Amino acid sequence: MGPPSYRWPPLRAKARNPGMQSIHESVFRAPGVQIYGRVSIAEHASLWPYAVIRAEAQQVCIGRFSNVQDFAMIHVGYDDATTIGEFCSITHRATIHGATIGDHCLIGIGATIMDGAVIGKGSIVGGGALVPEGKVFPPGVVLVGVPARVIAERDSSRENRLNAWHYQRNASFYLRGEQRAWDGPGYRAWLEAKRAEVASDLDLARSPS
Repeated sequence: MGPPSYRWPPLRAKARNPGMQSIHESVFRAPGVQIYGRVSIAEHASLWPYAVIRAEAQQVCIGRFSNVQDFAMIHVGYDDATTIGEFCSITHRATIHGATIGDHCLIGIGATIMDGAVIGKGSIVGGGALVPEGKVFPPGVVLVGVPARVIAERDSSRENRLNAWHYQRNASFYLRGEQRAWDGPGYRAWLEAKRAEVASDLDLARSPS
């Protein structure tokens, strides 16, 4: 008999002031997640190890099917709430601080979005970029650099939705104690089907607004 299979530890995200929080029962919360203050998280979002969400003032709202990855920090400003739309990916070690992220956005590894900033729908913020306070970017752009600047105008809603679907699939596997959601013939069939679904979605075919 081989060694016992590894199973994901119990899913226990620590929440402070739970009466102030509205977290849908379908949300995946990995061990080490910390949630404080007034926070709303919609269905099928996922929170990955050691993500921290704090709202000592204002509030944090995270849309459906969005993911907040390992060691990401979601915070508020004194005067600015944080809103993350649906089908967004806030990737490893990114910081969102009192900012608004539109639907279908990807915030790259280690990027920082500061108070009052707005990232338009279907955009990508490159890894390590810094979006300063109060900067407003239109839908469908690619941003890089310190400070962040537009290097391309391109609606990335389709690929960003597909990335969010990957994390929703990953969460469903982790809940079963499996960590190979992106491998094997089952994954390849799933990916082909999701690509076709995203390609045929008429809402995603429209220009971002």
